[in-house]
Amino acid sequence: TGNMIGKSKKMRDVYSLIEKIAGTDSTVLISGESGTGKEVAARAIHHQSPRTERSFVSINCGALPENLLESELFGHAKGSFTGAIANKKGLFEIAEKGTLFLDEVGEMSPWTQVKLLRTLQDKRIRRVGGTEEIPVNVRIIAATNQDLKKRIEEDKFREDLFYRLNVISMEIPPLRNRKEDIPILISHFLKKCCERMGRPMKRMPPRVMKIFESYPWPGNVRELENAIERIVAIEERETVTETSLPEELLSPQREPE
Repeated sequence: TGNMIGKSKKMRDVYSLIEKIAGTDSTVLISGESGTGKEVAARAIHHQSPRTERSFVSINCGALPENLLESELFGHAKGSFTGAIANKKGLFEIAEKGTLFLDEVGEMSPWTQVKLLRTLQDKRIRRVGGTEEIPVNVRIIAATNQDLKKRIEEDKFREDLFYRLNVISMEIPPLRNRKEDIPILISHFLKKCCERMGRPMKRMPPRVMKIFESYPWPGNVRELENAIERIVAIEERETVTETSLPEELLSPQREPE
């Protein structure tokens, strides 16, 4: 399914859900730890959907301050703030008839949550500083690495918005819970990195593979890919040895609770 890799039962369940929901317009909330591949799953849903010919637009809601995030999502009207020298379309308009992926949606400020909720209800947006109501036709896929129910209890996330986003929920499992996928991922990333760096394909002997399989991967697939990239960059031999492994793989690790 797209760039999603794995044959474990947990991943097969994810693929199966993607196939079932891709053809709908339902809003999806993807949860999972950092680095598990939530955006990859969102792209897979988009590419299997009737919206595939249209844009897939993504934004990390935790990476921008409140006023900037609001302007990015909804656009702004000319003169709405210093520097707003022209009308600007927001991502809702840019993603028209496509998919808008809201990563780390749990980081949104209360005010932006209210605006998002209103947009989901009315299928209309109003640019910052504007008066015109602009109709939008966008599928929303949101993702979070936080426990949104806990954030609701702490009054940091709106319960009504949670239910609007959580029409279909999908959880991407952490890598430590699907260890049988590690060899397949390693093989994929070795091939990709060797091709990109113009290096001959490297071989991972069983004793080194064992180290990879016993490490808990707190950074998940992203951490694994970075580890493989480092190995390809510094390992001069064809067979990977322990000397080229990142230090944290060699120190004893406790599994996360």
